[in-house]
Amino acid sequence: MRLALLTDLHANREAVAACLAHAERQQVDQYAFTGDFVGYGADPGWVVKTVMDYVGRGAVAVQGNHDYSVVRPVRPQMHAEAREVIEWTRGQLDPEQLAFLGSLPLTQRHGNAFFVHASAHDPVRWEYVTGVAEAERSLKASRSRIVFSGHVHAPALYRRADDGRMGVHVPDAGQRIGLQPQHQYLVLPGAVGQPRDQNNAACYAVFDDEARSITYFRVPYDHGAAARKVIAAGLPIVFAMRLVEGI
Repeated sequence: MRLALLTDLHANREAVAACLAHAERQQVDQYAFTGDFVGYGADPGWVVKTVMDYVGRGAVAVQGNHDYSVVRPVRPQMHAEAREVIEWTRGQLDPEQLAFLGSLPLTQRHGNAFFVHASAHDPVRWEYVTGVAEAERSLKASRSRIVFSGHVHAPALYRRADDGRMGVHVPDAGQRIGLQPQHQYLVLPGAVGQPRDQNNAACYAVFDDEARSITYFRVPYDHGAAARKVIAAGLPIVFAMRLVEGI
């Protein structure tokens, strides 16, 4: 099975549509969405409805911290601009969409694969996996051969070898990476809706369980249109600039 991995969609219709179209051309069999469908962007209703449609056809979906916040009192740790977008987003979603976000699990396990937005170690803490220590903690907590997550808005691949040694690889777009069955892997596909690695092209990845490989993709999209929507909606301009600059 070929599985498309999309995370941190962040209400960016243009980026989500571009990645889904690209994934279809890759002849993927199924989809997994690892959280943060809302926040930052100007099209939360369209993005949530799209994810709901895919879940209705068997896709995996887990809850991200922005999804969690939009259906609960906003956490004080969230910075002011993000809180402003969360409050605005609540008014853009209908009751069915809010109920869907609220019902999403924090994690899902399917066979040897584990899906979580942030870290498998205390998922609701929303820890950022930015180095090998955090990656090892997540992998150990998952007790799975492969973990798919997001939250950090940049692509990366961590490996925990069978002797416990950790390694990290920053993948090139389009590079097919073979995975060894005796190792554990943590796959961070990068953000669809708000990349933060100095590249404004949307990110996602495809996992092929038969070939035991992962391929990361960068998908150019009309980031200018998405940024203009953010400004037109009256949302903080910093989120429009991030789309343009990829930071």
